[in-house]
Amino acid sequence: MARKIAQSGGVVVIGLGRFGKSLADELERDDIQVLAIDNDPKRVQDLAGRWTHVVQADSTDIQAMQQLGVGEFSKAVIGIGHNLEASVLTAFVLRKLGVSDIWAKAITTSQGEILSQVGVAHVVRPEHAMGKRVAHLVRGRMLDYIEFDDGYAIVKTTPPHGILGKTLADAGVRSRYGVTIVGIKSPGQDFSYATPTSVVNQGDLIIVSGDRRKVELFSDQE
Repeated sequence: MARKIAQSGGVVVIGLGRFGKSLADELERDDIQVLAIDNDPKRVQDLAGRWTHVVQADSTDIQAMQQLGVGEFSKAVIGIGHNLEASVLTAFVLRKLGVSDIWAKAITTSQGEILSQVGVAHVVRPEHAMGKRVAHLVRGRMLDYIEFDDGYAIVKTTPPHGILGKTLADAGVRSRYGVTIVGIKSPGQDFSYATPTSVVNQGDLIIVSGDRRKVELFSDQE
């Protein structure tokens, strides 16, 4: 079973709390099969049949994980954010079994640093990231916000009045504000790729990318 899931590009999800369940749901919604593992038998029983394969096991036990065929997978996500010891030991087990691409949930910065040091390639702090995202959405006209580690951000927002009725070239968005409008959505239409000749009108939504601070300043323009 594990080899079949792994060969299809499947993912191991370890720890089936809110984060793990949400992640597994999204993966299977995108037709990515999941081997879901949790140490709590009741939780596993409650979730039986929800995904491709749900099993109760101790992820810190290398023999148990070996028997499940976890080593067949190239990608795994550790969602045990509340228990640092279990999270770290699980990362060790995954590396020992040859899983090359390991993601892990962290609650704090120090927990994330420890996980990185033991070979976790991608540390995710969902509560922190969501808090930052909501803060940006609350503070102004942004309708959606994504920030990357290098200070680059992409936002969906309403356009400032100063660029309405003009082509992007005439509005000088890049030279005046240091950001790029990459997409425009007019009412009743899908988003379209923005070009220098695209015109932004009242009621449009725009996708803006660039340095986080410049994107924020642009979005704050009336």
